[in-house]
Amino acid sequence: MFSWINRTLAILFILFVSLFALDVFGMGTGFWETLVGLLIHLIPSFLLIVALAVAWRHEIIGGLIFLFFGAAYTVLVWDNIIFGLPIAVPLFLIGILFLIQGWMKKSALSVDKK
Repeated sequence: MFSWINRTLAILFILFVSLFALDVFGMGTGFWETLVGLLIHLIPSFLLIVALAVAWRHEIIGGLIFLFFGAAYTVLVWDNIIFGLPIAVPLFLIGILFLIQGWMKKSALSVDKK
């Protein structure tokens, strides 16, 4: 049950971040320029999908990746941190949840071996 909370939050967050790519359609450019702009705007979503794929199998490594993304984004928007919180806080939360899940799984495995 717990493993699906962080996965669901990660998927919802990726969808949220992907919504920002839709502004490329209002620019009035041609098809190819719009397609390139859309792909460029979706780079953060692609990176988050890779992080989720890693976290799905290796929770601790994936959790650290999400924490790294949260820290990197916080550094990038430090001057306007209040506007960066809707992005940074979910990244930290998802990372922490994956770490907790990984530690719980690791401790359960170590208890089973005894």
